[in-house]
Amino acid sequence: MSSRHVQPRSSRRTQSKYFSASSVFSAVIVVILGVWIQAQQLPTAIPQTKWASGQDVVPYFEGWIRNPDGSFDMVFGYFNRNWEEQLAIPPGAENSVEPGGPDRGQPTYFLPRRQGWVYRVRVPKDFGKQAVTWTITANGKTQKAYGELLPVQEITERIVMTRGNLNPGEGDPNKPPSLTIATVPSASVGEPVKLTASVADDGLPKPREAAPRRTTATDATRIQAQTNSNAAPRPRGLTVSWMQIRGPAKVNVEPAGSTPVTDGKASITARFQQPGTYVLRVTANDGALSTKTDVTITVSAASSTP
Repeated sequence: MSSRHVQPRSSRRTQSKYFSASSVFSAVIVVILGVWIQAQQLPTAIPQTKWASGQDVVPYFEGWIRNPDGSFDMVFGYFNRNWEEQLAIPPGAENSVEPGGPDRGQPTYFLPRRQGWVYRVRVPKDFGKQAVTWTITANGKTQKAYGELLPVQEITERIVMTRGNLNPGEGDPNKPPSLTIATVPSASVGEPVKLTASVADDGLPKPREAAPRRTTATDATRIQAQTNSNAAPRPRGLTVSWMQIRGPAKVNVEPAGSTPVTDGKASITARFQQPGTYVLRVTANDGALSTKTDVTITVSAASSTP
């Protein structure tokens, strides 16, 4: 007759508690380890860093437009990662467009942050699967954008006029404003030059009335207002803005930003720091649609007095 060794109940209870505690401890370790591993894999959340200078300029391909004659316009923009630094990069090894470059009329003066739909390259109807490449080197970093005739990247003139609005505008009676620039006078370094745009429009859309200011605000609202206080309120209705596209140095424009059209005209005063050829992009905007034209100004050296 075989004999069996039977553990006392107290011993079994002790062992059961031991295994139970060990299991809980092991589970806790597994959970902690899993959380730690996941934390190592996820990106660290850090506040956005705003660099005043020293960053690169990234060209962007916005899309392509089909022209009535069968040719295509490759549309580009750029993103200057700096919040303050403006860069002049002449055509050449550090600012080239190919094929056919390096100079194909691309921007040579880069304003801070994102500037969309600022440059076009026209290619023939038999361009096929080729690509237009825009290369920019700024602050020692090289970035490229590739423009190809991919069906998914086809855009329209209205998308450009509305800065990205995908509404086709079917049945919209509004027409873009017409824009002409008065003859540009001769310009020399340091001398003020008056530039005048003449604008006509159909009066659509009707300008919206400005919302009344709040008399009371929560702490969060006051903080947001302080954050945005540096930006001047944007004029409503028909406006004209001037943007530098090319040039060896910054053009100082007064008044800056969008200016309201009064009696069909809007004027600015421009001052040039260096001699050379400058291109300014003039945009008339009715609040929904816009019209653009470029003005080329040749600036001579300052006249020396005897």
